[in-house]
Amino acid sequence: MKFMAIIYGNKETWDSFPAEDWPKAIEAQDAFNAKFTDTGELVSALGLGDELTARTVKVREGAVTVTDGPYVEAKEFVSSVYLLDCVDEDRALAVSAEIPFASFRSVEVWPVLHGNGSDM
Repeated sequence: MKFMAIIYGNKETWDSFPAEDWPKAIEAQDAFNAKFTDTGELVSALGLGDELTARTVKVREGAVTVTDGPYVEAKEFVSSVYLLDCVDEDRALAVSAEIPFASFRSVEVWPVLHGNGSDM
């Protein structure tokens, strides 16, 4: 069963990391990625651009509009997503608890109900 684990962040969050701590944080994330890729439970891990690089696309009556920023006005934005393939929700929650950023940020875990079928 597929699950999406989502981490939210903002500029304040990322700026709060001292520069000298980033290599250790990246190392911990790489170790998580390797561990759960090896078990087959981590299908994909994606770090996203910040709210300054996000765009919103709308099509209304055939007219395309592109605006700056994320889809909602919010203090935080989706900063990372993980696609998990676990036997059940309990296992997805256990894997998500090992995401390094879960130690100081919340991780939302959502069941994936459908997809394009190529990897479902």
